[in-house]
Amino acid sequence: MTLTLAIITLNEENRIGDVIRSVPMATEVLVLDSGSTDRTCEIAESLGARVINSDWPGYGEQKNRVFKASTSDWILSLDADEIATPELVESIRKLMVSEPKFAGYSAVRRNHWLGKPVRGGVYGPRAKTRLVRRGHGRWVGGILHETLDVDGPIGRLDGLIEHYPYTGVEDFISTADNYAELFVEKCRLEGRCAHWWDPLTRPFLHFVKAFLLNVGFIDGLRGFQLARLGAMEVRMKWSRAYNAQRSE
Repeated sequence: MTLTLAIITLNEENRIGDVIRSVPMATEVLVLDSGSTDRTCEIAESLGARVINSDWPGYGEQKNRVFKASTSDWILSLDADEIATPELVESIRKLMVSEPKFAGYSAVRRNHWLGKPVRGGVYGPRAKTRLVRRGHGRWVGGILHETLDVDGPIGRLDGLIEHYPYTGVEDFISTADNYAELFVEKCRLEGRCAHWWDPLTRPFLHFVKAFLLNVGFIDGLRGFQLARLGAMEVRMKWSRAYNAQRSE
């Protein structure tokens, strides 16, 4: 069976090579780029990828576009800041030479922060569905926080997806700022109402969930920092949503 590695990109010249090289057994590498001004496309093509240029309709729809462009039996979707471990690649390789029992497969994604894996909190290891038989999966969730909806049962793969989302605090804040703007638009499209108490209560509840309930404290100072930064992102989202709705 054939396999497409599907990636969406925008200015990922420092990371695109790592994610492509992490899946050497892919039959096809497909990169859907939304206007990179760096060497992302050049590097991807030098590693054998087929690059398609596109506008930006949002995370979910962009990933659906790259799915539609795939020509393989199976599609593995990875972000540019993710890497498949050798154990995960071997698990997929064995699957491709057998008769897969499921329509889709998940693998545990492990986030990294300040050079170390995150063990607890809301950024702790979580299973993510990323491998799907072509025609049996679609990304849902709109412009923010998309998930892969599979038409059929889902199995589990061995190995990990290593995730390196932030280079540091400044990068986290920059990403949070972008997500806050997308959240305002998401609320508008879904008719979701933000109340005056949301920016006050939700950040505190997030911190309690991240640091205490989801045992973020096992990561020590890094866990505290992530919980605090996450609470800040929640405040940014709800403050902007509330202010935007008040001005309408």
